[in-house]
Amino acid sequence: MKDSDYDIKKIAEKLGIPEDDLVYYGRDKAKIETQGFAKDLKRKAKLILCTAITPTKAGEGKTTTAIGLADGLALKGEKALVCLREPSLGPVFGVKGGGCGGGEETLHPEDDINLHFTGDIHALTSSNNLIAALIDNELFQNSDLRVDPERVIFPRAMDMNDRSLREIETCLQAKTGPKHRSSFVITAASEIMAIFCLSKDEDDFLNRVEEMTVAYDLDGKAIKVKALECRAAIHKLMKDALLPNLVQTKYHTPAIVHGGPFANIAHGCNSLIASDLSLKLADYVVTEAGFGSDLGMEKFLDIACPLGDFKPNLIVMVATIRALKLHGGVKFEDLHNSDPDAVRIGLANLGKHLSNVSLYHVPVLASINRFKDDSDEEIKVVEDYLDSISISYALNTSYIDGPKGALELASKAKEMADNNNGEDYRPLVDSKMSIKEKIETICTKIYGASCVEYSDEVNAKIDEYEKEGLSSFSVCISKTPNSLSDDPHLLNVPKHTIHVKGLRLFTGAHFIVPLTGSIVTMPGLPKVPASKKMKL
Repeated sequence: MKDSDYDIKKIAEKLGIPEDDLVYYGRDKAKIETQGFAKDLKRKAKLILCTAITPTKAGEGKTTTAIGLADGLALKGEKALVCLREPSLGPVFGVKGGGCGGGEETLHPEDDINLHFTGDIHALTSSNNLIAALIDNELFQNSDLRVDPERVIFPRAMDMNDRSLREIETCLQAKTGPKHRSSFVITAASEIMAIFCLSKDEDDFLNRVEEMTVAYDLDGKAIKVKALECRAAIHKLMKDALLPNLVQTKYHTPAIVHGGPFANIAHGCNSLIASDLSLKLADYVVTEAGFGSDLGMEKFLDIACPLGDFKPNLIVMVATIRALKLHGGVKFEDLHNSDPDAVRIGLANLGKHLSNVSLYHVPVLASINRFKDDSDEEIKVVEDYLDSISISYALNTSYIDGPKGALELASKAKEMADNNNGEDYRPLVDSKMSIKEKIETICTKIYGASCVEYSDEVNAKIDEYEKEGLSSFSVCISKTPNSLSDDPHLLNVPKHTIHVKGLRLFTGAHFIVPLTGSIVTMPGLPKVPASKKMKL
């Protein structure tokens, strides 16, 4: 197709967006003014979330399925929209490559979305680093804030995997200020990214940013961003970024792409602003949350939905033969070989993820994403299993066949979503629970852990947070996506204990982040980064 076929005006017209409420970024993408025509619109759409079983390192096509499902609904004549996160440059140049789907089910303009897009992540990175620079300047100027150089806790950020920046020292020259330790996180794991996606509007965003704790003074009192007097500066950096981005799929289904927190080290959902707008513009909204049901889905249902007052109508569980074989004991490099017995063993992982959905009282539809190496015998093993436990399913070949390959999935998703008003949905975690009750509920019921172990430092911090009245904060557990446990090498449904080794406190995002296993908030590049495989 020619670039002229992707005129964003036509997509806006499909959704009833007036041209006056579009801010164009070229011919094929635009931002939407949310305070214009949409301000008084009511939500009307059915909300469908795509999640997955524990994935292989290559991913199982969850974004591709979300795009394909929206395209399949559109092919059936429905007013559908896909609402997704923005890709981070870390995965783009790291293991996964791009984050715009794959095969016939991609977003357009793919390269723009994968790279600089409309500058949202750059604006977030700049805002984060302005705050980091301001707190160091307070140190240098020996200001009235009396910053303790040993207790500057706000990290710098960059949108790239760079393990060498996990721990750094600043002010190595005495004339630049007191030397102190600092660190970098990838922007997708930053608190400001979490706030960006949890805020309901511009004022909410700025208020939350001002609530972030950046350091402590010499008396041990918390110093928050508000003390740095940068609200107006952050607003100037972020005012355009807060507007959702309108693009489209390869087959011209509308797509809103906004925000990009990771699900293994943040909460893994697109912005509340984008979801709220999408539910007002379409009849069916398909979204996804990162990795498996233990990460993105749990955080979507326990953090994002209660905060945004969303009621999901359907969960689509993505499963692949290759992931089931991996959990059945097959090595990653051998997954192309047919092995029905390994699939049969790996079904325990699928069963666990399906049972996770049942905890929230939302109907579930299994999407069997078919790859070219999958044998009919392997597919039948999965179908027979799903029949035996009375779970609806559909084969999805949209990666190869485009929207036609998702028609069965779309038909069943529409029927199931139409028959559920969302009123039975209940979060698993209650805000009235203690901090440890929240952590242990998620770890035992979602991850299947036998128990949770805490370091002495973590126990002390939890006691401190409880005394400070922070038990109402959400818990956003940081954990490997490669296992239900906190050990990436334990596959299928292992017996395990979760080890909480650290805590991060996000006073602006209003959640506590337990760090489990060997999780890090600044990933590294693999031995052969995706950047080496790119072609001109």
